[in-house]
Amino acid sequence: MKICLAQPQDLDTLLAFREEAAAWLSRLGTDQWQRPYPADKLLATIEAGVVFMVRDGAMTAATVTLTPEAEEGLWTDAELREPSLFINKLTVARTHAGQNVGGRLLNWAGDRAYNAGAKWLRLDAWTTNTALQMYYLRHGFEHIRTVRQGVAVNGGPRVSGWLGQREARPAEHGFVDDTPPPGRPT
Repeated sequence: MKICLAQPQDLDTLLAFREEAAAWLSRLGTDQWQRPYPADKLLATIEAGVVFMVRDGAMTAATVTLTPEAEEGLWTDAELREPSLFINKLTVARTHAGQNVGGRLLNWAGDRAYNAGAKWLRLDAWTTNTALQMYYLRHGFEHIRTVRQGVAVNGGPRVSGWLGQREARPAEHGFVDDTPPPGRPT
């Protein structure tokens, strides 16, 4: 499997990928990702070069957004001064579930963050999805706090405010990394 940057022509694939994940999450009893993700916002992140895809041959096995920008209102000013990269929208295809693709992708993101000079790999997770929170804890993230107040970037209520972080560090991930070298976090 290899990791590469998503391209604008991947937009439909990534939107369908998210719909598949939303349906799976719904079957698990969580309301996570039940609102369709705006195509224009996804395209903007693809064009910004922060959306990555794991390809297994012609198949998309996973995707993650890795960005130096945090969602507004989640992290303190002191935390934001620490060099960090932020994980968003980590998704693994159901065809690749149970194969540790997500764990390997977290290792890749931590390795990339380390190589970019970041101190932390951070994320915010759905506040009601305790299974997802436990997943991140099992993968070395420490729960910092849960932010419930405020309005999310999309104007809706804050639903993704469980904050976790782990130190950025070199890690084996087993992917062929076909991405450009990382930039320095702000």
